[in-house]
Amino acid sequence: MSKNIEIQGYIVPNEVLDILNTLQTANFKAYLVGGCVRDILLGQDPKDWDITTNAKPEEIQGLFPHTYYENTYGTVKIINDKTENKALKTIEVTTHRVESEYSDGRHPDEVIFSDKIEEDLSRRDFTMNAMAIELQGGIKDISKGHLIDPYKGHQDIQNKVVRTVLEPKKKFSEDALRIMRAVRLSTILGFSIEKETRESMKTLAKNLKDISRERIRDEFIKIIMSKKPEYGLTELKKLNLIEYTIPEFKESVGVEQGGIHAYDVWEHSLKTLQAAANKDFPLEVRLASLFHDIAKPRTRRKGEKKEWTFYGHDAVGARVTHETLESLKFPKETIEKVSNLVRNHMFFSDTEQITHSAVRRIIRNVGKENIWDLINLRITDRVGTGRPKEEPYRLRKYKSMIEEVMRDPISVGMLEIDGTRIMEVTHETPGPKIGLILHALLEEVLDDPKLNTKEYLEKRTGELVKLDDFKLIKLGEKGKEKGAEREEEELKKIRDKNWVK
Repeated sequence: MSKNIEIQGYIVPNEVLDILNTLQTANFKAYLVGGCVRDILLGQDPKDWDITTNAKPEEIQGLFPHTYYENTYGTVKIINDKTENKALKTIEVTTHRVESEYSDGRHPDEVIFSDKIEEDLSRRDFTMNAMAIELQGGIKDISKGHLIDPYKGHQDIQNKVVRTVLEPKKKFSEDALRIMRAVRLSTILGFSIEKETRESMKTLAKNLKDISRERIRDEFIKIIMSKKPEYGLTELKKLNLIEYTIPEFKESVGVEQGGIHAYDVWEHSLKTLQAAANKDFPLEVRLASLFHDIAKPRTRRKGEKKEWTFYGHDAVGARVTHETLESLKFPKETIEKVSNLVRNHMFFSDTEQITHSAVRRIIRNVGKENIWDLINLRITDRVGTGRPKEEPYRLRKYKSMIEEVMRDPISVGMLEIDGTRIMEVTHETPGPKIGLILHALLEEVLDDPKLNTKEYLEKRTGELVKLDDFKLIKLGEKGKEKGAEREEEELKKIRDKNWVK
């Protein structure tokens, strides 16, 4: 079915138009197809561009100078190194094709090239991805093209529905990863999954066990990184997909916590993850938010007062998190960081007893580069309990103390010279005089930070060493006092910023 496109004013990039024109000038058919068409009809800029044509791979390569073809499925990648737009650096041009059975549950046993765009669209997964746009004669305005939409994908987009092309059981049997993809599309787009499609997903969920963990991981990440990951994971649970994605979470469903928690462990984990998404936190913080209480079901016990306790769930949780992410083939760096955040998410309790040395220990344990991610995890964890206030006094106090211990203190240690170098310059032996010179230099640098250079400090050291002890002591004591005053001023700024004492 071909019809005029109802979207006005979208202009196809020149890089894409040039490929369409080159193919058409050579008397081949060429169409925009798949995800880029879907994105345009959604009013979004395509994340990548795909073209389908009746030209064979060798004919495509003959028309374009910078290409590579590394599979047997008819996809030629055209490289454009001149653009800064990531979506346009590599444009895939694929020969129309029809496919045979998928014996391995991933790839078709045989690919047959076709001259018909309709046959090519029939092999695709969802109606929203089974549309093509034909632009001819150098037209750039998408509204002047023709939409080829045999499976009513545009209508499904307008109705916000995820639906397979033709028979859903057949599509999911060909490649079970499409089941995960349906959840991902539903999550990202805010679409509902059509009833027959949904029922087939539940029935064939078990086929995911034959899909590589890397492919499942990639779809899982896209769900986690969406704006509504809580919805996505809820769908995974409803559709019996948890067993084949993150089975460790099955234990969390319905496990009550009591105390400050308004939700069971599963619900709390989802709401903590959603809080991380609402803050647009990175993948590692979102994963830690989801996994931080994964070991609570295994460590739950009744306390002396009949309340639930979860002693050691942080340590056990770090191990379970490591094993789970490892099974999903996450990179080692991601596994280590997320496990580390889970292990340390229970840091501190009483702000009146916490000391700077304890803060330094937690920074050492989690790493300076991860400490603020740990604080962000603590924020999401609090929101996930059902408490509206994200940063109470206790959390602000933690943040203040972390800033205090991580900043460079105002002391002689900030100088571009040290006692050893002073002794080399002055030929003095170790003694109180070296310290006095350092503090005298500090006093000058605090007044004018531009003086903190090796050249000036060494020159000034040669002058200070000639002063009598009385004058040097006076200058040194003045430097100590000024350093202490400035240190207190800096700490006050940090505490005021965090509204703490």
